[in-house]
This record gives sequence, structure tokens and C-alpha cells, in this order.
Amino acid sequence: MNWLTNYVKPKLRDLVRPKEIPDNLWHKCTKCGQMIFHRDLDKNHHVCQHCGHHMRLSVTARLELMFDEGEYTRAELPDVPSDPLKFSDRRKYKDRIKEAHAKTKEDDALIVAHGKMGGQNVVIAAFNFAYMGGSMGTAVGEGLVAASKLAIVQDAALIVVPASGGARMQEGILSLMQMARTTIGVERVKEAGLPYIVVLTDPTTGGVSASFAMLGDVAIAESGAVIGFAGRRVIEQTIREQLPDDFQTAEYLYEHGMVDMVVRRHELRPTLIKVLSLLRNTKPAGDVVELSSEDTPIESEATDNINHIPPPPDIRRPDGAPIEEGEAPVAKEKDEETPAE
Repeated sequence: MNWLTNYVKPKLRDLVRPKEIPDNLWHKCTKCGQMIFHRDLDKNHHVCQHCGHHMRLSVTARLELMFDEGEYTRAELPDVPSDPLKFSDRRKYKDRIKEAHAKTKEDDALIVAHGKMGGQNVVIAAFNFAYMGGSMGTAVGEGLVAASKLAIVQDAALIVVPASGGARMQEGILSLMQMARTTIGVERVKEAGLPYIVVLTDPTTGGVSASFAMLGDVAIAESGAVIGFAGRRVIEQTIREQLPDDFQTAEYLYEHGMVDMVVRRHELRPTLIKVLSLLRNTKPAGDVVELSSEDTPIESEATDNINHIPPPPDIRRPDGAPIEEGEAPVAKEKDEETPAE
């Protein structure tokens, strides 16, 4: 046994060998380029501490942020055909689905959960952008319809958090039909007298923005979120004009009356609780005090009588004599014949 080779050499190699550092410890802000430690980023809800840029937040982290104490119950969504058109382009659609499922451990791009927010019942339908860009297919349409039914059954407000590139092209006309189906689901919630709130996140585009995403009773947008239908480059090529730098941002839409408010992520949950309390406040404004039979109404000590009010000293009778105190003033009769000027 050579102790120099088997013992000393490995020890020396461990001392001089650079230690491997995981790749996910640091994240780069996509706006200012600053490096942020992953724990600081998670603590700050994926908001850059240097420039305030809102990065994309995972769907599970968003649900924990919105529900009371981060506790919620996921709803089981209806099963739909995974590849109804047997679609294939450069790759088979079913292979893309398998890859997205392995990446996210989810069945599709929508998660429906119910629980409490500020003590009130809510149903939240949140999009998972990591699953094929949050595209809307038949599964997402069925999920939103199921969320609307669940909100009606539980007498709860429906909150939708879209983060999507639009309709899923691999399902063709079936994905476009979901625009109408989701709109009908939203109308059922409104007919039941329940609030429907939309929280627009980055990005909300395509068929999603052209349907249920813009039908909220209250439309709230996260700061800096990209919201629109067609892409910026497509619009510029179509109209042959240079668009503003902040075009299709949440702030731009707020200035032009397309959304009700722009909220930073730290203030999103308190804002939603305040909106829900205003829309669903069934309690009296103050404490109700019961009057006993012995209580008698308070009578006024003095009654107002205009004849008991002394007239100002400059008011006189029509004949010029002053009016005595306690005497009602007499209006001066208008001359019947008034000479024209």
C-alpha cells in the first residue's frame, strides 16, 4: 500500500481543488443586470431590491403569497383529451406535453385553489407560465369553467391570475373556443352577484387578454407587467410607426384607463383584501345598540319659530316705519304699474 498515493495525494487534491458552486445561488435582474442572492430574492418575492423590477413568480409561490397563512386546497380539474388533433410540427404535441409535465410536475397550465383571504372565501385560478408559456388549451378552459362553478357553490369571490402567451396553437380551433367558454363562466359568476377580480401579471397577451382577462369587475395589474394582444414588433410592422417605450406596460394601460390600479407585489394581498371587504361587506357599519322600553326619545327644549326671531334693524314696513320685535315682516307689494326704463 502506497500511503503517498492513496492518502496524502487525495488530501492535497481536496485542498487545492476549487469547490463546485451550484448555478442557482445567484440570479441576474433582467432590467438592471445586478446579481441577487437567491435567498434575498425569495424573501423579496422575486422583486429586484436594486431597481424594483418585478420578475416572474412561480404559481405555487404566488398562491402562498395570496392566501391566509399560505394555506389553500387545490381543486381537482376535469380530465380532457391531451392531444385532440394529433398535432405535430417540428415535434409531436404529445412529446411537448410530456416535457412540460416533467418540468413542472403539473398536468396543465392552470391551478385552481380555494381558501381564505382576509377571512373571506375566495377561489383563485392561477396560470403557470412555466408550462408551455401558460398557453390556453381545452384543459385551461375546463379549469376556468370549473373555477367559476366552484365559486358559485362556495359563495366565494373568483380571482384569476393570468400569465399567458395566449391560446395554444397545437389545439387549433379548440383552443380558440375556450375564449367564449371562459367568458360564459365569468358571466355566471357575475349573475350570482359574486365579485370577479383579475390580477394581470407578466405577461398577459393573446387570446387570454382578449377574453376573460379584461372582464374583471376590478382589474389590478402588477407593476411593469406586459399586457396586450399582439406583440410590439407585429404592431410596429403593421402600422409602420414607432411605439412609446412603455407601450403595453401596466403603467401605460393605467394612464389610458384600461386597468383600475397598478399595485406592487408587496401590496397585492392587502389591496385584494381591501377590495374584497368593500365588495362583500355584509356586516353593519357600526355596533347596533338596542333601546329598552324605558328609554324615551329626547325632546327638543325649544321649538324654532320664525316669528320669535327678531328682524335685523334695517328692515322696515312698506310705509317706512320700523318693525317691532316679535312682529312678522310684511313683504312689500310690487307696484303694478312700473314705468319702463
